[in-house]
Amino acid sequence: PEGESAASLKLDGTETFDITGIEALNDGKTPKTVKVTATKEDGGKVEFDAVVRIDTPGEADYYRNGGILQYVLRNMLRS
Repeated sequence: PEGESAASLKLDGTETFDITGIEALNDGKTPKTVKVTATKEDGGKVEFDAVVRIDTPGEADYYRNGGILQYVLRNMLRS
């Protein structure tokens, strides 16, 4: 549920995270949520939904380009 904390999910920061649903940005759509699977060192998994905070088309461009620096550099190279 929305508003859960890392503590309530029993996450300690050592997990590996897999995120699905964010690839919709490549189709020009910004999903409201994504599915996150946190895999613990012992192989246990915790799944939860996370709210996507890509709020503007510009932020989506930065994400698709791997970050703001890569976005700016690619635009400079095109000029």
